[in-house]
Amino acid sequence: PSPLPPIFLNFSHNTTHTMSLYSNITPNANLVAPKPIAKSGKVYDLMYYLKGSAAGGICCSITHGALTPVDVVKTRIQLDPVKYNSGLVGGFKTVIAEEGTGALLTGLGATVGGYFVQGWFKFGGVEFFKINIVKSIGDERAWELKTPIYLASAAAAETIADIFLCPLEAVRIRSVSDPEFCDGLADGFVKMLKSEGVGGFYAGIGPILFKQVPYTMAKFAVQGAAADAIYGATGSTPETPPAIGNLGVSLGSGVIAGVAAAIISHPADTLLSLVNKAGAGGDGPIFTRLMNIAGEVGIVKLCTNGLLPRCVMIGSLTAGQFGIFDTVMGALGASKFHFHNPADKK
Repeated sequence: PSPLPPIFLNFSHNTTHTMSLYSNITPNANLVAPKPIAKSGKVYDLMYYLKGSAAGGICCSITHGALTPVDVVKTRIQLDPVKYNSGLVGGFKTVIAEEGTGALLTGLGATVGGYFVQGWFKFGGVEFFKINIVKSIGDERAWELKTPIYLASAAAAETIADIFLCPLEAVRIRSVSDPEFCDGLADGFVKMLKSEGVGGFYAGIGPILFKQVPYTMAKFAVQGAAADAIYGATGSTPETPPAIGNLGVSLGSGVIAGVAAAIISHPADTLLSLVNKAGAGGDGPIFTRLMNIAGEVGIVKLCTNGLLPRCVMIGSLTAGQFGIFDTVMGALGASKFHFHNPADKK
């Protein structure tokens, strides 16, 4: 018989070679599996990130919702410092006297909903970016670059989160500045859409990014550094926690991180409150309006109006967030990622 053409000979050879490769594969083996972090040996997969996102949404919605009365007064001080000129306690008294106790819960629905979404993407995103950077560069290099990794992960996660937060924040601020504006979150969305269009929801995207991105970068980087300092000072680790426990470390480092982040982000927070006030900054592009507002208010007032209540609010809020996040992660059966020094023998 005539010999087979070369193409069939090649096919026969390649098929035999391919089958020999498959013969070495163990039956029922997982062909694709998440790569564990080298030092800890723990696997961080999709389920871990979903748990981190859920814990982030829960902790942010609870803490921001609980502090709605403080945020209402803080926003009023920023919007009308002449009227609300007697500090945080005086602001509470003025709001209650003029509008009743219920006014302190203005914007609660937008706050809880908006910050659940933001927390989902922020905390889940930070875990995702942080862990995958560590996987790509290794434990030793990651330990040396802890702070830059925190900063880059927080910036990326917060940018994504703010795209979803901005419309809810716009409705919240409008309802706080004008209590007659709407009857709840859904009504506020409809009214803003009719009066200003989709662009109205993103009028504050510039200042919200300017506020939230540096705030979140400082929040996670400072909290990480403070937690490491506490563990170092007590001769402990997350695996062998100090007497106050990992929850105590989260709360203490959270307070420190919150105050630092509040100071850094306060000027942009004031601008965000003002730009969402009807007619603020005149007409024109958002950047022009922001410059007009900054010129009218002045740099000193942008940095100081409402700063004390914001430090109180953000300090307690951040401590609560990290404490609740760690607690929920534990309840969901997830072990939170921590940087590890490869030089440690543990």
